[in-house]
Amino acid sequence: MTDSGSLLAALDCRACCAEVDPSRPVGVCPNCGHALLARYDLDRLDRDRWRGSLPSRVASLWRYRELLPVARREAIVTLGEGFSPIVPLRSEDGPNPGRLLLKDDGGLPTGSFKARGMAVAVSRAHELGIRSVFVPSAGNAGVALAAYGARAGLTTRVYLPERTPSAMKDGCRAYGAELVELPGTLREVGQEARAREGRSGAFDLSTLREPYRVEGKKSMGLEIFEQLANDDFPDAVVYPTGGGTGLVGMYKAFQELRSLGLLERMPRLIAVQPEGCAPVVRALRDGATTVTPWTEPETIAPGLLVPAPFASERILEAVRGSGGAGITVSDAEIVRAMRGLAREHGVSASPEGAATYAAVPSLRAQGTLRPGETVLLYNTGSGLPFSLVELERSIAADAARSAAR
Repeated sequence: MTDSGSLLAALDCRACCAEVDPSRPVGVCPNCGHALLARYDLDRLDRDRWRGSLPSRVASLWRYRELLPVARREAIVTLGEGFSPIVPLRSEDGPNPGRLLLKDDGGLPTGSFKARGMAVAVSRAHELGIRSVFVPSAGNAGVALAAYGARAGLTTRVYLPERTPSAMKDGCRAYGAELVELPGTLREVGQEARAREGRSGAFDLSTLREPYRVEGKKSMGLEIFEQLANDDFPDAVVYPTGGGTGLVGMYKAFQELRSLGLLERMPRLIAVQPEGCAPVVRALRDGATTVTPWTEPETIAPGLLVPAPFASERILEAVRGSGGAGITVSDAEIVRAMRGLAREHGVSASPEGAATYAAVPSLRAQGTLRPGETVLLYNTGSGLPFSLVELERSIAADAARSAAR
């Protein structure tokens, strides 16, 4: 066993069944170019002893170190990320209203759930001797990489769409990352970033284009299990979906817990996307095995403006494999939800996180969420970088442009 106790055994490609050595830097599958996922030697884990030890461990995602890929403790780059609170929300009245909970990652380092993935990915890059990294981002991932890259002493470059909120651009610069602003959506920015970096030698930390950010996101599922297993484990997790790494990570966590005999049933994973950019929801509706790019994508939620998420097969697999579903919400509903969460529940939610709250009435009306169930909403980031007034102006401007066409 390693110094950290990591049980990492191999990297697997679900597309071509290749097994890749994890002891060297690798991005996508070298055979077919699809996403690689880490596999652990779960037979070597004493599940009862491990489960019993968790309450005495550090309150961060590194409490799950055996199921994370970093072998040496000294390679871990941490700012105290993970173990975010789960807070109850007031539910609707009725004879059998169930419970509505919210897991709030807005208080994590750098203000969003992206701290989870970048902490693990940067730690593993650091351990493998990588010294220069880059990422195309809608905002939060770039800020997280800048912070963790600075802590690890790495050279970092962040590529952002020009429309990214200025607070996120300023955050990247504050941590010392080189910032490159480009026109277009995250898809076009990613294509241009990889073209520019082709000969730089920098390592690509894009969503699901390397195998370890998803391991950090896996901690979301492990935390939900630990925090609610003895209380009221959720029947469904409602999750805002852009790049989809969180869905893949949670599904992976629940699968591993089930393999260990610690989890009997898996929550249904419900993907929420904006009406103006919903390739995953459309693919779920159409029974497709992969997404097709969304034309003319538009939404006020920058993290959800992902017209063609990479490795969408794994995203769809997570939703379908859990018995979940997908739903869209309007930008106006997202803004109302941000305001409602703040004023009625004291929760500062990003537009992405608020989308889950906006989706609840429709999910209940169509029977996707059932009476008496425990439902967990996932708030992926703080709402503090966003101005509700500016978001409402943006919606009005978009409506005016549409009417003029």
